[in-house]
Amino acid sequence: MSSSRPLIGVTGPDKGGLSAWLFTAWAVRRAGGRPVRIRPARPRDLDGLDGLIIGGGADVSPDLYGAEALPKLESLQDRGLLGWRRLAGIILFPLLFVIRRLLTTKTSGLNPERDTLERDLIGAALARKLPVLGICRGMQLLNVAAGGSLHQDIEGFYEEHPAIRSVLPRKRIEIDTNSRLARILVTTRLQVNALHSQAIDRLGDGLAVSAREPSGVVQAIEQRGSEFTLGVQWHPEYLPQRPEQRALFRALIRAAGGATTQ
Repeated sequence: MSSSRPLIGVTGPDKGGLSAWLFTAWAVRRAGGRPVRIRPARPRDLDGLDGLIIGGGADVSPDLYGAEALPKLESLQDRGLLGWRRLAGIILFPLLFVIRRLLTTKTSGLNPERDTLERDLIGAALARKLPVLGICRGMQLLNVAAGGSLHQDIEGFYEEHPAIRSVLPRKRIEIDTNSRLARILVTTRLQVNALHSQAIDRLGDGLAVSAREPSGVVQAIEQRGSEFTLGVQWHPEYLPQRPEQRALFRALIRAAGGATTQ
């Protein structure tokens, strides 16, 4: 355990993950931690780390949960915001919008090297009882590592509620009042962003759903018991202006420093 500022590993891809890394690193520093970047090209084990963030990115390989890959249309995840939504993004959050669009490289397909690296890190972190935060893909991989499965395409969930793809907080979610997440965020209702195309199907062993959206899509999970293992489907790193999103990173840093978040 670090004697000063907890050291937090932050995973990501070799290409296309610079904006997520910069925003996540900033969030960790603001919360009192020290971030270190972990990628397939620059892997590391958990020695010296006090906590772990599994970042967002490419879809999790269906091989990991015993499914066959479905043919997919062009992913909507990295398309720009359209019409008035794009204009609102530029007006309301110019720095966030511009940096993300400039630094994010389109990636498609799967990333088996990253899947292997992050799955091994998750297993090791849980064995050592290190705090873990999964973001978007990271939440999905936490579920798969626990024996769960995923919906490879969530478009079917939105017959009455159109799918939202936005870095802005435009999606409403409901949080379980008895969850750790509700205690951290001090709320049971939240507006979040949405950049995902997959979602949790079968829940992994030892996990509980702590938030959903009106369509039923799982928006957050957590490990039952006292260990700090949380996953969120949205991207809190892209919402630095929101105090509840900053609270999520502060809770991780407190857990990494040995303090209780309960």
